[in-house]
Amino acid sequence: MILKGKHIFILGATKFDGPDQSTSYNTAKELAKNNFVYYIDYPITWKDYFKLKGTEQIRTRKKYFSPFSDGLTSGGIENLKIIISPPLISINFLPEGKIYRLILKFNELLIRKRIRKVIKLNNISEFIFINSFNFHYPGIADSLKPALTVYHCVDPMIIPYDMKHGIISEDELVAKSDLVICTSRMLYEEKLKQNRNTHFIPNAADIAHSSKALDKDLPVNIHLSDLKKPVIGYAGSIERRIDYALLKEVAEANKDKSFVFAGPLMPEFVPEWFLRTENIFYIGRIPFEEIPGLIKGFDVAIIPFKKDAVSRTIFPLKLFEYLGAGKPVVASNFNPDLKDFTHEVVSYCDNAQSFSLAIDAALKTEDPNLIQPRLNVARENTWERRVEEIAELIFRNLKKTGN
Repeated sequence: MILKGKHIFILGATKFDGPDQSTSYNTAKELAKNNFVYYIDYPITWKDYFKLKGTEQIRTRKKYFSPFSDGLTSGGIENLKIIISPPLISINFLPEGKIYRLILKFNELLIRKRIRKVIKLNNISEFIFINSFNFHYPGIADSLKPALTVYHCVDPMIIPYDMKHGIISEDELVAKSDLVICTSRMLYEEKLKQNRNTHFIPNAADIAHSSKALDKDLPVNIHLSDLKKPVIGYAGSIERRIDYALLKEVAEANKDKSFVFAGPLMPEFVPEWFLRTENIFYIGRIPFEEIPGLIKGFDVAIIPFKKDAVSRTIFPLKLFEYLGAGKPVVASNFNPDLKDFTHEVVSYCDNAQSFSLAIDAALKTEDPNLIQPRLNVARENTWERRVEEIAELIFRNLKKTGN
């Protein structure tokens, strides 16, 4: 069963030209291989506009802000278009209530007008609407009458900014969607109570990119060139999900190793000792195109996440990116579901002592023959495969509605 030739509007949770990989935009790119996809860029508010005025992000979008524009620009690949909305009113500072919801409806009207223009311009008579984790705008599809409405729930809500209004908005979105897709079993179990047509399809990774690390001619990232070996590496956000207590204990027990962290750092979550520890090296955010050279320099890749209710819902992209680069992976046992998808090629640890032992074991037993099983697991968890599953699920639900 193939979802083919359909018009699909995706309200994104990220900017189409953002620095990091995202579930929303990767889903859009994959669906565009067989369908006509319109990715509605995460809307800019007037507060964003004045804060970012003069930046490339605003320059790229400014000509589409006019109320007379259809907001359409190229997504860089065939059958993928980007819809840029005009700046919206900044309202998150408002308390939850009638005033917030009234202005929200006006903001949604502005987005909806753009979608209607595109529908008219392309003579679209039937389409699918996917809200890809942009719960801030739960009412976009209400009067558009899509053939199918889908909510793609990617992560738990943990940031106060999101939770302020997002809990109410997401509940509304889940309840009225025809189909809900969740990226973890825990999210699936939670949303299933609100919508019986809820399904679990985990996240994936861009294996084609990370596997460039296997190229013998690819140079190791320059940030790693002078570090003492072995290098134990992490690529991703350094924020609340990191188990800092575990990490501190592991770093202290392994002073002969260099622990490298690359990615955006959120200082409000990071303890002071992290940046002062002699064998921990924070090298900042690395451009996407340099990630393969970074991972190539890791002797062991790690995911030291907290084991809590939030992490229990996480399917980290970096796990499969590490495996796609052929690297041994040591992770905390933050999400037991992952074991079902990694076929014993990843070491999951319950505490700092077992984490240290797993790193040592990976270094001592590393063998070229171990690379292929890791690649096999990575290839089972690609965006191509995951979006095929999403497309099949959408296809089946369209059949039920007679479309």
